[in-house]
Amino acid sequence: MTTTQFSAALRVPPAAPATAAAFFAARLSFETDVSDVRASLESGDAGFVLVDSRSDAAWTQGHVPGAVHLPTADIPASAVRLLDPAVPVITYCWGPGCNGATRAALALARLGFQVKEMIGGIEYWTREGFPVEGPDGLVHQTPDPLTAPVGAGGAYCGC
Repeated sequence: MTTTQFSAALRVPPAAPATAAAFFAARLSFETDVSDVRASLESGDAGFVLVDSRSDAAWTQGHVPGAVHLPTADIPASAVRLLDPAVPVITYCWGPGCNGATRAALALARLGFQVKEMIGGIEYWTREGFPVEGPDGLVHQTPDPLTAPVGAGGAYCGC
């Protein structure tokens, strides 16, 4: 008697390669990660403006250096005044457990901005050891070995 093994991960089979390629290409047009944002900002000509969509208290506590503070609730009234519609926008919020950056990206897209979301938010920015600007100036946390190479001092994952 032959026994067939069951794979919970493949309960729903993978999509056809062409369907998968279209999905992942589309996903990358909506999202970027903290390592790519950091590398772009360090280049000196990022080609986008980074928007922190969190509250005033969160911004003051610590934010990505060079980001523009634009809380989601303020986007309809302030985005056109603060942002150039010809420059792409990347939004971020707290982290993977928060959809604030998604709501901010939606609000900006509805106003006609090209926009992407920085997945991981300030949480993963900090966990990878990248600098955070706050009341005490620039602060670097020790990179979390589960999110960044050990001993790399906030280096990129290389993926």
